[in-house]
Amino acid sequence: MRAVLFDMDGTLVDTERLWQQAVEEEARRLGRTLGDADIAFVRGRAIEDTAAHLAALPGAPADLPRLTTALGERFAELVRGQVVPLPGALDLLAALRAAGVPTALVSASPRPVVDTVLDTLGRHWFTTSVAEGETPRTKPAPDPYRAAVATLGLTPDECVAVEDTPTGVASAEAAGCAVVAVPSLTPIPPGPRRRVARSLLDVDLALLREVAAAPGNPVERAGDL
Repeated sequence: MRAVLFDMDGTLVDTERLWQQAVEEEARRLGRTLGDADIAFVRGRAIEDTAAHLAALPGAPADLPRLTTALGERFAELVRGQVVPLPGALDLLAALRAAGVPTALVSASPRPVVDTVLDTLGRHWFTTSVAEGETPRTKPAPDPYRAAVATLGLTPDECVAVEDTPTGVASAEAAGCAVVAVPSLTPIPPGPRRRVARSLLDVDLALLREVAAAPGNPVERAGDL
């Protein structure tokens, strides 16, 4: 394990609920009601992806550029006022820093939101960061993780990603990274080079190194989901 790549929303900071709130508010403004079938287009997705999904739902016509801007502005507003680190986040970052392990922040949120979170957590924890719009494609495509790995001068098999959504897991695994999943709202099963933990409080350097060294088969450990 040469580096650890962290998702942001729902993994390090409690923003998934804020994003959900922003989307639900905009959906109501458009006269739309979100259901279970819409969740895959909300959690772990870029703002443009969610805006396009809302605009395509039955109901009054939506101005896609305006809708995208409105979602981004409302989400940023909520993050500025309410963002907090999730339990175990700062302790894990401190342990990695003490061990000399570089870290990256790899997010599907736009740069203004990422910068707000970096200012809250502390920019010194991260060697680099990747935001939505800074790669040709965003999650679930592998581009953001590949960009972070390239900036660190490493290969994907030397890195472990920490994610909370199936979309993010798909992105990291498509890039070739091992994954520790800490599900926020949607269950994630174990898989090849993928471990599932209840929270960051259950994630330590030993677990990260273990999953990095896994031969490609699902593994389980006491305390895992």
